[in-house]
Formats: sequence, structure tokens, C-alpha cells
Amino acid sequence: MNGEDKILSRLNELKDRYDEVTTLIASPEVLSNQQRYTRLAKEYKELEKLMHAREEYLRLSEDLAEYKEYLSGKADPEFKELAKEEIPRCEERLADLEKEVRQLLVHEDPEDNKNAILEIRAGTGGDEAALFAGDLFRMYVKYAELKGWNLQVMSSNEGSVGGFKEIICSVTGEHVYGTLKYESGVHRVQRVPQTETQGRIHTSAATVAVLPEAEAFEVDINESAIKWDTFRSSGAGGQNVNKVESGVRLRYNWINPETGKSEEILIECTETRDQPKNKERALVRLRSYIYDREHQTYINNIASRRKTLVSTGDRSAKIRTYNFPQGRVTDHRINFTAYNLSAFLDGDIQECIDRLTVAENAERLKETEL
Repeated sequence: MNGEDKILSRLNELKDRYDEVTTLIASPEVLSNQQRYTRLAKEYKELEKLMHAREEYLRLSEDLAEYKEYLSGKADPEFKELAKEEIPRCEERLADLEKEVRQLLVHEDPEDNKNAILEIRAGTGGDEAALFAGDLFRMYVKYAELKGWNLQVMSSNEGSVGGFKEIICSVTGEHVYGTLKYESGVHRVQRVPQTETQGRIHTSAATVAVLPEAEAFEVDINESAIKWDTFRSSGAGGQNVNKVESGVRLRYNWINPETGKSEEILIECTETRDQPKNKERALVRLRSYIYDREHQTYINNIASRRKTLVSTGDRSAKIRTYNFPQGRVTDHRINFTAYNLSAFLDGDIQECIDRLTVAENAERLKETEL
């Protein structure tokens, strides 16, 4: 089967699913189930684009066959002249349409358009790792500013000499998770620490986790089972600090569907001086955490079929090295190296993300076998 036949065959298969989704989305059963309706509505939107492409593909194929028949048969000379003009146009448009269909068949992760929870934690390297976690946080703050996103700190634990042992943020804007998901993993830094007196280069690490922010209806949480504690926020000072119990601590026992065992989830939030707002944001983190854990099986299944670790969510994978002596940044997943370390840490990370996106889409295209 050639490429054209494969594409048309795949589009015809999807036509059956499109008809099924069109019927389902209007049924009372689906309309009464918000979670299922939202999922089907997204699928319908994607399939609708493919159906428009299918209609144009069929029309162009029919036109091309007709023009070729004019050219090879005993048609009127005017029809033959028309065919000579139209055949190249049809062939060119069909080739462009094939590319468009291939891209449409590369299914975007349904989470890509969501906001994200960004978690940065110091790894091996003690104080230097905490300082590096602070550098990464600043990098993402700068990048968020360039993208026009809103980044808010939800909780943080500062290092003894600066930086962060842990910092958790919410990032809101357009296509946030779909962009930042490539940042999940272990980031390594190679440089001379501030505390090093003999000029020796040390290697430290920090882990980054990017979770899609879950909507309330996507995760089933028994809110009556949540245990809440409040505490006084710590900070640089001011009238509110250490006087008002605005910080909240959430404890929730979650049954892991894979193991069937109960796991306690502990979340703290000190983002605002308003306790109800902190509770609301702690719930957002809880939903996102559980959603991410349940979604991980899906991600792992994708990863097992791919040769790359572009966006598998494998947070134990060493994905990138920041080498200060050489002014070099290397992303190990795609063998991308740039000698613009200073600019990179100032938020100039788009080129790397673009290359990761291209690599992932190439893997997805292989999966379609088109």
C-alpha cells in the first residue's frame, strides 16, 4: 500500500469514529457526564479537522483522475489544455494536504493546553544544588515572562546559603504544559561552587517535575476525608508573618490504583496571606498530583513504544547538563548543544524546546506508519 492509500485508509477509519463521536456527544447520557462530555468534545474537535481534510482529499483525487482521463482520452482540445493546467495544481495541493494530514494524525497530548504545576527540588550537591535549583527557578521565571505566562510561587523551602531546597509554582497561560513538559527530569550543573577555595569543578543536580493542572471534575477526591492543619507562615517579616495562621497543610489518603495500597499525600501552601485561597490552591495541587500519578501509566505506555525520552515524564532521567567552564548547555535526549549558557539561564530556552518538539513529533509520525 503506497503513502496515498495509507492516508486515505486511515482517514476512512477515522470517519467511522467521527460518526460515532458525533452521535455520542449529543446523547443525554454523555451530556449529563461532564467529564466524558469534555473528553469527547476535544476528540470531536480534532476529528472534525481531519474530516475536512478527508473531504478535500477525496475531491482533489477525483478531480485529478478526471483531468488525467481528459489528457489520455479523446477529449476536446480545450479540456486537454485545461487538464494540463489543473493536473500540476491538484498534485501540488495533494502533496501539501498529505503533509497536513500527517501532522493532524500526530495526536497532540490532550493535556498540552493545560496550565501546569512546576516543581523544582535540589538533588545531589548540598548547598550548591540548592543554588542551582534557584538558578533554574529564575530561568523559568524569565521564560514565563517572555511567553506572557503568569507564574506564582505556591510554596518554597530556601537553602541555607541561597537558592531553594524545594520550590513549587503554578504556571498559567497558553499551551503551558505542552511546552514545559519537556523540562521534566534531572538537570545537572558543572561549575566551581562559591564555597570551593581550590577552584575545582563540582557536579550538582536538581530535579524538575512538570505536572498538568487537573480540573476539578477530572479527579475523584473525597474532600470530607482531607485533614487540614494551619500554621504561621515564615518569611522576611512584616505585620502578617508569624502572627496569622495563613499557611495550610493538607493530608489525604489516596488509594493507588496500580498497587491497591493507601498512600498519604502531604501538601503545604503558603502562597498568599489569605487562608481560604491557600486551601483552594492546595486542592489544585492535590488534584494535579493525583491526576499526574494516574496519567503516568498512559505516559509510560507511550514511552515504551518510543526510542527517545523526549517527554515521557521520566523524572529520574538525566536530561540536560549546564557546563559553566565551557559556557555550554547540552540536552542529552536529542544531542543538542548550545554555547549560550548565560542567555539560556536568562530564559532563552525556546530553541531547545522547539527541537524537542520536532523530535517528539517525528516519533509520533513513526507510530502512525504513514
